[in-house]
Amino acid sequence: MSAQSPDHRQSQKAPLARADILRALIPHATHLVVAQLDAFAARLANAFFAASEQVGDAREANLNFNSGQLLKNNGYAFYYLCSADIQAAFRKEIQALSSISSANSLPTKPQSERVEQQDIALTLVSYEEMDKKLAFGRASRSLELSSAEQLAALSMRLACIIGIDSLSITQNPFRPEFFLRVVHASWCKFNPDTNTHPLILPLLRGDILFDLSPIFQALNEFLVYQGILPDLHESYRIKKTENPGSSQFGKKDFSQKLKQIFSEKTPSETSSNDANDQQKICQTGRQRDQQQHDQQFSASGQSKQQETDTRLFHYLENLQKTMAIHQLVAGAQDVIRLSQMREQMPELASGNSVEKTTLDLLSKIFDTVFHNPSIPSQIKELIGVLQIPVLKAALIDKEFFFQDTHPARRMIDLLTQQSVAWDQSKGHADPLFQAMQRNVSRVQNEFDQQMSLFDEVVSDLENFVAKEDESNTQALQEPIKRALQKEKFKQANIVANNEVALRVGTGEVVAFVESFLENRWTKVLTLAYSVQEDKPHAVTDAIKTMDDLIWSVKPKITLPQRQELLNRLPAILARLNKWLSLIKWEDADRIQFFADLAECHASIVRSPLELSPEKQLEIAVEAAQIAAERRLEKRAQAEAQELEKQHAEDDYVDVAADETADVVANLERGIWLQFTKKNGDSHKARLAWVSPMRSLYIFTTSQKEKSFSLAVKELEQTFREQRAEILMLDKLVDRALSEALEEHAEQEIESTN
Repeated sequence: MSAQSPDHRQSQKAPLARADILRALIPHATHLVVAQLDAFAARLANAFFAASEQVGDAREANLNFNSGQLLKNNGYAFYYLCSADIQAAFRKEIQALSSISSANSLPTKPQSERVEQQDIALTLVSYEEMDKKLAFGRASRSLELSSAEQLAALSMRLACIIGIDSLSITQNPFRPEFFLRVVHASWCKFNPDTNTHPLILPLLRGDILFDLSPIFQALNEFLVYQGILPDLHESYRIKKTENPGSSQFGKKDFSQKLKQIFSEKTPSETSSNDANDQQKICQTGRQRDQQQHDQQFSASGQSKQQETDTRLFHYLENLQKTMAIHQLVAGAQDVIRLSQMREQMPELASGNSVEKTTLDLLSKIFDTVFHNPSIPSQIKELIGVLQIPVLKAALIDKEFFFQDTHPARRMIDLLTQQSVAWDQSKGHADPLFQAMQRNVSRVQNEFDQQMSLFDEVVSDLENFVAKEDESNTQALQEPIKRALQKEKFKQANIVANNEVALRVGTGEVVAFVESFLENRWTKVLTLAYSVQEDKPHAVTDAIKTMDDLIWSVKPKITLPQRQELLNRLPAILARLNKWLSLIKWEDADRIQFFADLAECHASIVRSPLELSPEKQLEIAVEAAQIAAERRLEKRAQAEAQELEKQHAEDDYVDVAADETADVVANLERGIWLQFTKKNGDSHKARLAWVSPMRSLYIFTTSQKEKSFSLAVKELEQTFREQRAEILMLDKLVDRALSEALEEHAEQEIESTN
């Protein structure tokens, strides 16, 4: 069902003429968006289910649940409808963009005329439309901020195509609000129930909607390939990898700061050039200057690589052998660190050379690894063996610091990420440890100056990890199946209670039937909803039986009404008995219920006929009064229960409760946590699976055959009691480089003072 995004580098042999570029964007952008529709529909369905569980209003909960079911069962129809709407909308937006240039050359209307037209337009906007516009605005601003750099770069390139100085966000055909409005319009067509149309608005969030960043990135790359502003300022340059951020350096500055350190460029020069670049970003002269600067930097780097002293590498090779022997004798408890080798490497540790900078940064990276308490000492020993080979790799290729996809850098990240997955009870016999040791030994023994070796060992490790993950997933199929069934039954119970509450909330149902519906028929409805996918008519029959029962105990004051009761009663009782047998209600209470029901029906049939209008009015008023009193009583009971629940929550929920819930809600599969029991014992576990409603989390340990699950409330409480901690093993190299840049900036400030 999913569409695959075409590779423009293969599909086109030469850049298009500028007149055709805008038209070419339509199919390209459509493919990029449609490829994400399946995943988006699944997330949206789960969001509807979650909303049905969270909202307090029974009617709204039912609408949310039914919307989720509709989307889940008719995914292809939504995919087909939405993909067609997206393509048509792109065509309109691109057409409007093409007309901007010519529109700018036309004489503008007088200010008074424009104001008058605006006033007329405002008077025609309904409050509902204004609320919708505000909702779209809030959601789109959040999405704009998360992809601000790439969206700004895309606006600049589109402006350059149509020949204007700048293009606002509202004029950009690919603005986030465009996606929000198209999806909302498609939903309104897909689900004709107008009551559900407002429900989707709060669900069009960044974590549910499409991932816009890769879409913007691919569109920018397409335009760069077509020769549209290929040399934008570094702040808007396309990010092929996610560089680390920090409190001081944002992602857009990270690469620039590193380049500044290696090129020995002063901050004042950088600031001056940055300001000049921003002012002349669309001018040909600026592009040529920037291109020359990049070429000079590249040439400088290549010359430094070529001029690296052969004796230095010979020295490092000898040091590598000596270091391996030392670690073989000393073991993991005495790993030699790069930061301790400075005195042994005077050619690297002295002066202010690029080589010294390389050594300083790598020392910081490996020290971060060695200081991390979550990494076992035996794995640190393996990583320590890589210090000299990685140093040689970084001296040869400075892209180690700029690209997190660099093979030597991926090797370190992979070892740190998988270190906690090592089953220490098996020791060196664990297959994962053997795979790590085999590949580290290969780098230690074979690496000279060929980066392809790092690619090979990383691929080998990644393939091993992928096979292990697949095996673990297969082992978890049974607990996942049970968890899904449990969650499905829980959701069915929520909807069942909502259905009953809608009927008994009026106060018009007689007391014993109301009690029966709340205590017994909710179980019948829960069963019916839980098998709805296989038996779609079960819910209809269970609800009709409930409604018929409620009708049967209402007063019948005319002969035709009583005759209808007598005619329908056998079928109603038969369906009641069938459903009650399915939930296995066989005790004495069932006999008593049917006895009470028979007495109620008999009293209805035996009551006097041909009541006067005054008597009928009196009975109706009395019934309405009783119903009102019961409604007030039930409302008071519900408020008292809610207040009691709130007090109970206040007793143990601290001010950080919301933050704790956010932490748990944002946990992703694959992350490792350390759990501490109340007796002080601790163990590490990997989040292997999260249920669609995020109500259950399944964890595995390094001993793959062991797994356990935690309900969301239980996991939140564990975090709240500080007995759960996220292990920071991901992107360790990124964080080390970020800290190194902060330290470098602080040193610059101190030196200037």
